[in-house]
Amino acid sequence: MTAEENIWKLLEEVSDPEIPVLSILDLGVLKKVQVQENGKVQVTITPTYSGCPAMNTIAADIKLKLLAEGYPDVAVNLQLSPAWTTDWLTPEGKRKLEDYGIAPPVEPEGDIHALFGRDTVVRCPLCTSENTKLISQFGSTSCKAHYQCENCLEPFDYFKCLK
Repeated sequence: MTAEENIWKLLEEVSDPEIPVLSILDLGVLKKVQVQENGKVQVTITPTYSGCPAMNTIAADIKLKLLAEGYPDVAVNLQLSPAWTTDWLTPEGKRKLEDYGIAPPVEPEGDIHALFGRDTVVRCPLCTSENTKLISQFGSTSCKAHYQCENCLEPFDYFKCLK
């Protein structure tokens, strides 16, 4: 296994601080790992949105993980372009979201309002019913909306589809 392959494997263990069941690989935030001839490691991450407060924590967690594994010289770079989209979530990441009680993003249908969940059928992650309603476009974080299931009556977060 090359050093770069080893680092990718190690970084599977770095979790998103806002949704700890997701690794930064599941989330699609980890974009590039490069090991230079002098041993310095360059890691490139893309925030889920430009003002994401979790990026400093993720960068620190990457550095701490790699330091603990024998990589003392690590730089973490933010890449803002291309912008992150929910297309970068892995299928495993979407499954983990649902298992955690957060509805994964659904490809919008229709106009721009669908991006915010108005015309999107969102399945309840608790009972799998599609009989749900949007409560608020604003959930516990800016990337989520708040829904309620009309069958089991439970409230839940929906990870908004971002393109």
